[in-house]
Amino acid sequence: MGLPSLLGVFAHPDDETLAAGGLLARHAADGARTAVVTATWATGTHRAAELAGALRLLGAGTPRLLGFADARVPESSPGPRLLDVPLGVAVGSLVAHIREFRPEVVVTHDAHGSSGHPDHVRTHRVTVLAAQAAGSGGSYPEAGPPWRPRAVYLATHPESASAALADLLAGVGKRLHTVPDAHVTTAVDVRPWAGRKWAAILAHRSEARRARSLPALLSGLPAPAREGLLGTEWFTRHAERGGPRGSAVAD
Repeated sequence: MGLPSLLGVFAHPDDETLAAGGLLARHAADGARTAVVTATWATGTHRAAELAGALRLLGAGTPRLLGFADARVPESSPGPRLLDVPLGVAVGSLVAHIREFRPEVVVTHDAHGSSGHPDHVRTHRVTVLAAQAAGSGGSYPEAGPPWRPRAVYLATHPESASAALADLLAGVGKRLHTVPDAHVTTAVDVRPWAGRKWAAILAHRSEARRARSLPALLSGLPAPAREGLLGTEWFTRHAERGGPRGSAVAD
């Protein structure tokens, strides 16, 4: 049995690769359908073009952009900021992509957004709500026939395995939000796809040139240290009302 179809939903271009690039490449290599929805930045911007290059490397199709503006970069879109758009509008725009792509598994940010960025946190909330609403025929009927993913996974960082990354970010005044190890339901060894993941990170050229960005910080590390940081991706299966905790991303 092959791996399930996978839809990543992330806040900004490069979040998909940093959080789940190995997972996306792994599923694509297995022949599973993969795609990514990005909440911010608009078609025609330089970061949308970089995203297209990264997704080609990961085998994740072409960009699917909700087109909202980055909270900290007004020129990222002529539309409203993701933080300012009504929650129902943002959820409806994502429901349309879920129903059109029909993924078995959705992957997004955890409730902390890893870095605490408000766009990450908002994207987490929008995605969890959209995954539920997409399965209800009474919600957003204009968005197509209902489809409910069988699992939603939250990209996260366990306390016991994140000290090196936390120290790297602390060096530029940033904080990594971690979760207790018991909250992590799935750890995926993505070392076989580390080269492709790293190439996809570098495809986000404008971020790699920003001195305080994570791609730039990773570029300054020796290859073995960088591969150690990128070689495992961790996820928590989102449980609805005490629902099952399993490993659909590895099935």
